[in-house]
Amino acid sequence: MPTIRANDLDIGYEVRGAGPPLVIAHGAGTTADYTFGRQLPAMTAAFRVILPDARGHGRTRWDVGRGFRAEWLVDDLEGFVDALELATFHLVGYSMGGMTALGFAARHPERVRTLVVAGIATAREPRASVVRRLMDPARIERDDPAWAADLAGLDAIQGPGAWRALVTAVAEDVATQRLLTPVEIHGITAPTLVMCGDRDPLVPIAQAAELARAVRDGRLFVAPGAGHDLTNDQPELCATAMLAFYRSTEAVARIRAGAVDAAREDRP
Repeated sequence: MPTIRANDLDIGYEVRGAGPPLVIAHGAGTTADYTFGRQLPAMTAAFRVILPDARGHGRTRWDVGRGFRAEWLVDDLEGFVDALELATFHLVGYSMGGMTALGFAARHPERVRTLVVAGIATAREPRASVVRRLMDPARIERDDPAWAADLAGLDAIQGPGAWRALVTAVAEDVATQRLLTPVEIHGITAPTLVMCGDRDPLVPIAQAAELARAVRDGRLFVAPGAGHDLTNDQPELCATAMLAFYRSTEAVARIRAGAVDAAREDRP
């Protein structure tokens, strides 16, 4: 896996497929491969899919004892795409990565061709309370040994005890992170698909619908019978929804990319 220096980190990443660039920001304690693995074959047939590891995850080393904040992840994404010289790109984010994607799209709306966010809303609750309960290391080891075993893989690269420190730090950040304001959310101009499961304890449908209404050009997809892990609970439906979204926004995405390229060429 290659790395690239960005925002004082050596960010590990993979690139798959060919076509317009599409960057995926993964969730806490997981990978884009896990979350979107069953949608990736269709995505890599149409896009050059770029999969960076967030700080403290995968091969992007970070001691979370030095802190872990949502806004740093936005800074990391900005540094990463700048290092790759991506002026504009399609952006996908799940859960923690969904908040990263929203933060970047609010900060640099002109650089995002399209935006897909899954398993995220901008309200504090119930997300903070549910995350505090679910991401307790003792609960994970007791009630979810399979996830504990997956998380333990982080220790091989990040160091002993890394996964326990990471999930604790993520939960603390969710409870205190600065939330996007209505003005910032409305400033997101890219065509946006908000995806949620109808049984997600972190993101009620009403909050997902509110987010879809708040951005300039939003639409909502609700996966029936799915929880927070909606892309694995309903993989075919999620793939169909995403591909339909990309087909319906293809012309707009080209225009948005061309506008940025034209603006850069006009600079002295």
